[in-house]
Amino acid sequence: MKHSLIFFLLATVFSGVADCQVGNICQASLRNDTLTLKNDVVFAKYLWNNGNLIRLAFGDVRSGRSVIIGDKRPNVSIGSPGSGSPVKGIIEISEVDATPVRAAHLGVTVISSDGNLSVKRVFRIFPACPAIGCELWLKGKYTGTGQASLNQGDLRNIESEEARLQEEVSRVTIDMIKTEGMHWEATSVEFFDITDRNNTLVQEYNRLVYRQETQMRGNLLLLENRLNGDRLFMLKEAPASSVQLNYPGYDFTVRHGEVKATGMGITPSDINDSTWTRVYSVATGMAVSDDPPGLLTAIRKYQMTLRLLVPGRDEMILMNTWGDRSQDKRVGEAFAMAELEAGARLGITHFQLDDGWQTGRSANSAFEGGSFDNIWRNPDYWKPDPVKFPRGLSPVVEKGKEFGIEVCVWFNPSPDDGNINWEKDADALTELYKKYGIRTFKIDGVRLPDKKSEVNFRNFLNKVVRETDGNAVFNLDVTAGRRAGYHYFTEYGNLFLENRYTDWKNYYPYWTLRNLWMLSKYVPSQKLQIEFLNIRRNQANYKDDPFGPANYAFDYVFAITMMAQPLAWFEGTGLPEEAFRTADMIKKYRNIQSDIHSGIILPVGEEPDGYSWTGFQSIKDNEGYLLVFRERNVEERSSVRTWFSEGDRIKFEPVLGSGRVFTAEAGRSGQVTFELGKPDSFCLYKYAVLK
Repeated sequence: MKHSLIFFLLATVFSGVADCQVGNICQASLRNDTLTLKNDVVFAKYLWNNGNLIRLAFGDVRSGRSVIIGDKRPNVSIGSPGSGSPVKGIIEISEVDATPVRAAHLGVTVISSDGNLSVKRVFRIFPACPAIGCELWLKGKYTGTGQASLNQGDLRNIESEEARLQEEVSRVTIDMIKTEGMHWEATSVEFFDITDRNNTLVQEYNRLVYRQETQMRGNLLLLENRLNGDRLFMLKEAPASSVQLNYPGYDFTVRHGEVKATGMGITPSDINDSTWTRVYSVATGMAVSDDPPGLLTAIRKYQMTLRLLVPGRDEMILMNTWGDRSQDKRVGEAFAMAELEAGARLGITHFQLDDGWQTGRSANSAFEGGSFDNIWRNPDYWKPDPVKFPRGLSPVVEKGKEFGIEVCVWFNPSPDDGNINWEKDADALTELYKKYGIRTFKIDGVRLPDKKSEVNFRNFLNKVVRETDGNAVFNLDVTAGRRAGYHYFTEYGNLFLENRYTDWKNYYPYWTLRNLWMLSKYVPSQKLQIEFLNIRRNQANYKDDPFGPANYAFDYVFAITMMAQPLAWFEGTGLPEEAFRTADMIKKYRNIQSDIHSGIILPVGEEPDGYSWTGFQSIKDNEGYLLVFRERNVEERSSVRTWFSEGDRIKFEPVLGSGRVFTAEAGRSGQVTFELGKPDSFCLYKYAVLK
């Protein structure tokens, strides 16, 4: 619930005072012409400017020092919205109560208008978070495109600063910061979903900031002042760059003194006078400590404010039988009962009925005649198949409860006419929740080719969340098509990352480890479903391949998933008996899963390539967990780069795997030497930094 504490209609120059705070931690105040937002970590200041805010500062609360200098221009520029006259700005400062999805925080809404187009900024200020997110919404008449660009090859040599400035083009700016100094380094991080087609999911681009504007792709921009160590980030909350709507070809521009984020994901026809339309927006944050992961910690703390990770709801070891490629041929009550028994032996927490549980036949069916078009011509499409489940899903759900396993289902929203049937889709899931208690849904086949589709899809998710009192969990599939990616719609659940099959020889354990390792630097691994397969299937497909799945142990392939949400991507009834020996390890893991995931999880060691020493560190102040893998490396001992500070003394105690108790002192770059006795082995350590 939102409690509006202050609502003012403000003149061009506001002469009053408005204050609000949450627990003496999150505060917002408008005094005269300056808006100040702060928590216990960072502060931001803006010149009111009739609600068309101009950023004056962003900095560290403890020192009071700003790492962003003041500007004379608004930090949001929508291009050419119209020729109307400025209208008085509006501010609403609200204390937002905790929900099942988000913690309590302070919300600050600022609306500015030129009479034709209104821009709404919604700031979210959370305690102990070194970043401030800001949603952008538009309403009215929008005439700009913001797509203007110049090719450097078409420009003349630069003989003066005035000549260079004349080359600047008009574009949409969804955020802008002004920096001081000549020695900034910029790193943009581009992310790739569509994982059916992509197997390298992260790409970094490094640039020294120069006087000439440089365009950079990616949802994330990292900035570091090489003289004084200031570190900032800008996170563009949008789908992956390659699938964004109305994409200008880049996400950020950098040059001396100025950084801009661009691309709203709309066309003029997407905006109207009657409703607010949410566009792509930016969160800005900074490193507030000098320790090595300071900026990555800041990013992660912000990301974890977007959805609370609730152990009884969001933690899972989920088994989905689609990974064995029988598709919907075996789905039915008897099969589900047998799978639950096998899953209980293995130790899973969730069992998901994939495509085939429903009356309607999908386009992915193994049988002819399936389609996703005009789903709602059949009002029973999303009811349990009366032939496969003659008693409905109740017997399966009840059997799951006996085993302590939550039953979940797969769902494909109707894509017709820009998700026009979103309410019917939502009602179908709500009915499953109310009738059977099913609350975890794999959402597949999503198509978001335009803003209308995106808005309706968000409406669908929001309605289900409301109707289930915040209990719904969505496994959002990012394997194909234009979807939300890693930094958009993140408040709804976790991500089903990739389809990998031994049938098609596109599953290799080190590939899965590599994808998780690369993503975990910038995306919370706790929000990713990571697969482990039946490694004894289709061994002939990998004949003479040293990295074939059968050359690994079940314990090892499960360990790859532990820093994420493990996905048992197989039919439990098809597992060999040896697989069930991993149940002891899974049981122990379940006891510490939420504790591991409560930390800041970052990659350590080398990028996995089948031969590396690699792993992950879950950081919780002066303690945490460290998971180290010795891939097919010939050395029994290796120095692994971690996130400890040089000189730290750390005690390591093995929890799972084949390590031993030891104490070590971290060297340069946090180097710690680990020992594992054989290739393709691992150890999960619990560690404590000694005082």
